[in-house]
Amino acid sequence: MPQSRQQTSTPRRVGVREFRGNLTSFLKQVEDGQRFVLTSHHRVVAEIGPPSSDVVIRKPGALRGKIKVADDFDSLPEDVLKSMEDGT
Repeated sequence: MPQSRQQTSTPRRVGVREFRGNLTSFLKQVEDGQRFVLTSHHRVVAEIGPPSSDVVIRKPGALRGKIKVADDFDSLPEDVLKSMEDGT
């Protein structure tokens, strides 16, 4: 992510229909640091902007080898299985 993002103090109000129709353009502006308040019928429904600095990007496989599954994970006791099949 580029470090030259400009931050604006007041989010720009945009209707949902306009936002949806120009999604690519608005997302490019968000990448540049612009924030938007989305409105529907003059009511605020959402706010969109660049992620805050405390957002952590999840690294796939980070817990590999740290989670153990019990040997009997896939088996159910007969009484539980019967009650699930019978609906009782």
